Amino acid sequence: MRAQVQELVFDCGDPAALVRFWAGLLGGEPVERSPDWAYVEPPGFVRIAFQRVPEGKTAKNRLHLDLEVPDPEAAADEAEPRGAVRVGGPVTDEQGSFQVMRDPEGNEFCFVTG
Repeated sequence: MRAQVQELVFDCGDPAALVRFWAGLLGGEPVERSPDWAYVEPPGFVRIAFQRVPEGKTAKNRLHLDLEVPDPEAAADEAEPRGAVRVGGPVTDEQGSFQVMRDPEGNEFCFVTG
């Protein structure tokens, strides 16, 4: 058997707010199916869904998204007014550059070049 990814699901406290944040970064229209479930289908990517859970985030994510952009610092500048937060400074090495970020609920992601 070979499985195919249908969607990535984030547990969160406010699906409506988080889907608008991610739709703003990735494109696509935010869909609020209920107060407990929302999703966005970004162009060229799998659906990203958000489900309400009672507990808050307590530790670093074991999985995160790397979002390719021409300029990680410029992308971070644009994401911050939407509610993103930088984690540390930019990192550059022989593979490219990246900036670690957190979404409004603290989920880590990175803006990367390479």
